[in-house]
Amino acid sequence: MESGFQSGILAPVPAFASYLFFNSVDLAQAPAVLQHLASKIDGQACVVGLGLSLVDALGVEINGLATFPAMAANGVRAPSTPSDLVCWIRASERGALIDRMHRIQEWLSGAFVLDQAVDAFLHETGRDLTGYEDGTENPEGDAAMETALVCTEEAGIKGSSFMVIQQWQHDFSRFSAMTGEHQDACIGRRKSDNAELADAPESAHVKRTAQESFEPEAFLLRRSMPWAEGARAGLMFVAFAHSFEPFEAQLARMCGMEDGVVDALFEFTRPLTGAYFWCPPMRAGALDLRALNAGSGACHEPA
Repeated sequence: MESGFQSGILAPVPAFASYLFFNSVDLAQAPAVLQHLASKIDGQACVVGLGLSLVDALGVEINGLATFPAMAANGVRAPSTPSDLVCWIRASERGALIDRMHRIQEWLSGAFVLDQAVDAFLHETGRDLTGYEDGTENPEGDAAMETALVCTEEAGIKGSSFMVIQQWQHDFSRFSAMTGEHQDACIGRRKSDNAELADAPESAHVKRTAQESFEPEAFLLRRSMPWAEGARAGLMFVAFAHSFEPFEAQLARMCGMEDGVVDALFEFTRPLTGAYFWCPPMRAGALDLRALNAGSGACHEPA
């Protein structure tokens, strides 16, 4: 049965993953190369997202697609590092992951070049490398679909999603120097049983990002995974939503732009990157690129 969306968005995070960030090098070839990629992608083993820079260059407008907004306030900053294209490849073992990465590079060759690759993995049952559970308040079932997918009947847009990616690097020396009580206070939950602290400070991450506390409510479907490269490691924050507004509201509050209170996460971690993408829907077993048909390079839909 045709899902209409990239099923990897709603699927649990895999055992292994890589985030491949591409930039265009030959725009004239891009439409044909994108259509070739679309015919190879199942939306499960690889989730594809297009950046605003690429969509603009193709002469198309996707309502709601934007550039990640750099934020700096109260001594903390969230940088903007746009990319033209991202492929979130997923696998149960690393060999399959490496094979998929090489094949995707081949499919995109001539029009796109790999700019950055970040390897990620499932830690225990879904914990950050600090030991805390990630995505505790994620919506489930129908609520997850309502949160993550664009609600419209427009062909080529229905079933699409907006994706945000931030690579956060942890300072493990600083985190380890904290007492257990201080660590829990930063998160707003106990590491031991994941219970929310009734007396958590206003700077606790749980309080800063409580989805129901925003007006309108700011729900996201989180699909974050730990990453590591040598001695450097942290969290690839990944979230899907029907617009970027919920994320921007949360990030602004984390940076203290509402009330001057900075999220305590910044005590031991910081974002290195920040990018927005639009994830096309699926149709007839391939990525549905009909929304790009308005551009001068017209990506033709599959037969």
